[in-house]
Amino acid sequence: MPVQVHNIGTAEAYSTVSVKSLIGGALVKVHIQEGQAVKKGDALFTIDRRPYQAALDQAEANLARNTVEYENAVRDAKRVEALFERSVATQDELDTARTAAGALAAAVQADRAAIETAKIQLGYCQIDSPIDGVTGSLLVNEGNIIKANDVALITVNQVQPIYVSFSVPQQHLSDIRRYSGQGQLAVDVYTIQEGEHLATGELAFIDNAIDATTGTIRLKGAFANKDLKLWPGQFVNVALTLTVQKGALAVPSQAVQVGQEGQFVYVIRDDMTVVPQKVTVDRTVDGSAVVTGLHSGQQIVTDGQLALLPGTKVEIKPALVTPAATSMETGGP
Repeated sequence: MPVQVHNIGTAEAYSTVSVKSLIGGALVKVHIQEGQAVKKGDALFTIDRRPYQAALDQAEANLARNTVEYENAVRDAKRVEALFERSVATQDELDTARTAAGALAAAVQADRAAIETAKIQLGYCQIDSPIDGVTGSLLVNEGNIIKANDVALITVNQVQPIYVSFSVPQQHLSDIRRYSGQGQLAVDVYTIQEGEHLATGELAFIDNAIDATTGTIRLKGAFANKDLKLWPGQFVNVALTLTVQKGALAVPSQAVQVGQEGQFVYVIRDDMTVVPQKVTVDRTVDGSAVVTGLHSGQQIVTDGQLALLPGTKVEIKPALVTPAATSMETGGP
C-alpha cells in the first residue's frame, strides 16, 4: 500500500511569457486568435515595416558613400606618403591625409553597425511566439499604435508540460527529502468533486524555505499533460506517494466501525457467526484502510453492520463478492 501525503493543489503553466514589442509603430496584422495553440516561432503580430525598411536603406546608402570616400582617402594618403618620401610633402600634410583616411575608416565601421541595428529593428517588426503554448486574451487589437516595451500584447502559457503546485505540513519535509533522494516520487492528481484520476507526474520542486506563517512547504509536480486534462488555475486533489509499504493489511474502509471501545470490524467465524474485533487504522488510501489487529485470511463484514450483534449469523451474497472484500447478508440470530 502506498504511503502518501494529500492536499489540494493548483495547476500552473510550465512557463508564462507576456509578449511585448521591442519597437514602436502601427500594429498592422494579428496572426492568431485568442486561446489558440501556437508553436515556438509561429507569427503572432506584424508591425508596420516601412519606417524601419527606410532606416535600413538609409544606412546602406551611407555605407556606400563613406566606402567610396574612404577608398579615395586611402589613395590620397598613399600619394602624400610618396611625396613625403621625396621631401615634396610636409609631415603635417602626411598626418592630415592619414587622419582623413582613418576617420573615414571609422565612419565605414559605424555605417556597418548602423546597418546591423537597422536589420535588427526591422526583424522586430514580426513578433513570433517564444514558446509552445496557448494564447490568452488579446490585449491590443489590430490598427493600434504601440510603443516599445510598453504594454503586453498577449500572454502565452506553456501547458505541455504543466506544473501542479501544492503545500504540505512541514513535518513531512524530512520524509519527502529522504525518499526523493532514493528516486523520483510520483504525484497523482484527482478532480475535486468526483475524485476522478486526472494524471500521474513526478515531484519536480521543493521550495527552499518553509512558509513561517503557515508552517507548510511548497512543492511542485510536473506532468506531461498530453491530453490537456490539466489547465492553469485548476484546483485538484494531490496525492504525493513517498514509498510503498509492503505486506500491509488492508480492508475496505466501510468495514471499519466505531464503537464505545474504539474502531472495530465484524469478523466471521467458521460457524458463520460474527464477532467484533478491535482494529487500529493507520491510514486510508483510495477506499482501503490499512489496519492492525487482523491477520490475512480472515473474513469480515463490509455491509449491513447496523443489523448485527455479536453472534449474529450471516451468509455470503455471491453476486456482491469483489476481489477486495467479501460482502455479507445478515441472517437469524
